[in-house]
Amino acid sequence: MMWNNYHGMMNGFCGFGTTGGIIMGIIFLVILGIIIYFVVTALRKNTVNNEKVPETALDILKKKYAKGEITKEEFEEKKKTIS
Repeated sequence: MMWNNYHGMMNGFCGFGTTGGIIMGIIFLVILGIIIYFVVTALRKNTVNNEKVPETALDILKKKYAKGEITKEEFEEKKKTIS
């Protein structure tokens, strides 16, 4: 007799039966949707921030001077030209 009562209480999700299973499924899907939303949002922000900004003429000139491809005089002259 006691076994039947215990088994009856544990039917489904604490006595909710099929309805409890449906509710738990919906809650699971909502939580999964929230997690997916935050992951996608984080990835989009990362992608936007990693876009390359085009180099300016001055940036290229500074790199050439740093590499030793041009002298200081050439650097100053070209810097005046592009400014």
